Amino acid sequence: MGHTDMRKGMQGLALMVQQQLHRDPHGGDLFVFRGRIGSLVKIIWHDGLGMSLYAKRLEKGRFVWPSAKDGVVSLTASQLACLLEGIDWRNPQYSWRPASAG
Repeated sequence: MGHTDMRKGMQGLALMVQQQLHRDPHGGDLFVFRGRIGSLVKIIWHDGLGMSLYAKRLEKGRFVWPSAKDGVVSLTASQLACLLEGIDWRNPQYSWRPASAG
């Protein structure tokens, strides 16, 4: 669906899932959101007991974002893992790796 206002928290993102995607945010699916710049993603997930919010920011580069059809993209577990590592999941190679710790 493009970029998301990353100031939103768990409830705001769950409301977006329910109202804009017409999906159940408590159904057990992972919902991944990307900010305008593309270096931050947030993931919400309901495990049956409660909602979790995960956030990841890349130090350098941007997350490779798939094209959305009807606002929804289905990814396999490996594609999601590549996306979260900053790897282009369509062509798996590291897009950037830190050269030093400091």
